[in-house]
Amino acid sequence: MSEDNKAPSPRTVMRRYSWLAKYDRETINSILDASLLCHVGYVIDGQPYVTPTNFWRMDGHVYWHGSSASRMLRGQAKGIPVCFTVTHLDGLVIARSAFNHNVNFRSLMALGTAEVLGETEKRDALKGFCDRLMTGLWEHARQPTEKQWKVTHVLRMPLNEVSAKVRTGPPIDDENDYEHDSWAGVIPLHTTTGKIEPDPQLRSGIAIPEFVKQFRFSSN
Repeated sequence: MSEDNKAPSPRTVMRRYSWLAKYDRETINSILDASLLCHVGYVIDGQPYVTPTNFWRMDGHVYWHGSSASRMLRGQAKGIPVCFTVTHLDGLVIARSAFNHNVNFRSLMALGTAEVLGETEKRDALKGFCDRLMTGLWEHARQPTEKQWKVTHVLRMPLNEVSAKVRTGPPIDDENDYEHDSWAGVIPLHTTTGKIEPDPQLRSGIAIPEFVKQFRFSSN
């Protein structure tokens, strides 16, 4: 295994289907940057939780935000262990054998602890999130009030222990099944940008901004 595709720690080593493992930073960043939604797993008072939330990547960290009253954020701010995951479903893989049906996917799991950002870092990070989503989005809207800033926390976790798992390509059948008269192949699945839907309460005469018209999102 090359150095750029080596597990960063013993607990990130993929043991099942290890040939699908990816540890290189290019693959990891591409999976993160193609998504806006993650799931964050953690345990509070012996009860496990998995919370879906928006996130963004800046350099070697992932960020997520929420209310200062959130039990999730309060718990994670204390340094409890976190499991951060992202998954893309890329296709349905139809095989000749029912046992070999599969899916094509890209997934990522990062382990670590998160830290709460200070006031200046928090404001810079949230602006970065908006501008990463859509250039010009932050300046387009009314800026947060001091009260809104006060009730918002941003958490950051370093991508020190992270691994990815990627499956691509056609079905893999048992040798004898290639003689079976059943169709086999892949149905690709994609997340793409749809038609813009203006707010029904939008006042007459307010045009769609150019940066909104030009926005395109793809999970690939």
